[in-house]
Amino acid sequence: MQHLPLNKLKWFLIAFLVGLLLCIRAGEVQWFYDPLLTYFKNDYQNQPLPHIESVRYGGHLFLRYGLNSLISMAILYVLFRSREQLFFVGHLYLGLGLILGASFFLLYDTSDDAHKWLIFYVRRFLIQPLFLLLFIPAFYYQNKDQ
Repeated sequence: MQHLPLNKLKWFLIAFLVGLLLCIRAGEVQWFYDPLLTYFKNDYQNQPLPHIESVRYGGHLFLRYGLNSLISMAILYVLFRSREQLFFVGHLYLGLGLILGASFFLLYDTSDDAHKWLIFYVRRFLIQPLFLLLFIPAFYYQNKDQ
């Protein structure tokens, strides 16, 4: 019974952090340069890829990825309270961000119209906190077995 206030604080922090992720999503049009947002919302199969300013777009893409990653790491830390796992997941986020970012720009520069779906999905992993949905069950099962 004495852990009840700590549990309430834990769930309040998680709700707050999820709210921050939702704010990033809600403000994506105003805060981030991303011409691909409107492109993929429309009939993109019949249109060529829009021109992007690579440096500007890369900066905004990695800013958004970094914010989502930091908030996701905070959620994982609140849930599991493990510095070792936080250190591990931080390296994973960094490595995955570099690999996905390089893949995105390589695909954008070299893809033809038939492979737009690859750009869509690589970009999706960069702008959405999808890795969080993978890490929570993975850490849960890892901690469950210990």
